[in-house]
Amino acid sequence: MILAFDTFYFNDKARTIAIQFDDWEDEEETLVHEELYTGIQEYVPGAFYKRELPCILDLLKKINLQDCEAIIIDGFVILDDQDKLGLGGYLYESLDKQIPLIGVGKNNFVPIKHNKRLVYRGESKKPLYITALGIDLDVAADFIHKMHGDYRMPDLLKKADSLGRH
Repeated sequence: MILAFDTFYFNDKARTIAIQFDDWEDEEETLVHEELYTGIQEYVPGAFYKRELPCILDLLKKINLQDCEAIIIDGFVILDDQDKLGLGGYLYESLDKQIPLIGVGKNNFVPIKHNKRLVYRGESKKPLYITALGIDLDVAADFIHKMHGDYRMPDLLKKADSLGRH
């Protein structure tokens, strides 16, 4: 099982989605997990994880993680080449470093030169920015590259984003 998370914020609420699938090249999910949260804190620059991590951890309590191969988040696992933790890094530590974390960033706002990989998919000239912990970075980038879909964003990750917005 592989899980892909995305959270969408509106007012003081957040909707967290986890798309569950079995193989990196799957076209369809096997299950969708969803939770709506209220009383969400405001975004604090440099501490995004404090806003989103509780949502992900709460939803994870409802999922049997025994056979979880990896978790994908929308964003960064680490934020620099000295391994400063991002949302995915804090999630990785919260899970006792037992489940590999792969971050898929759409924008390159972090000062990483060595600890990220650029993945170009489809005809897009703009890459996805991959960071990871608990899995070889090149392997993680290859997994994201081979996910189903003809465009920059893999179909299942796009679906997680879309479900979060509705």
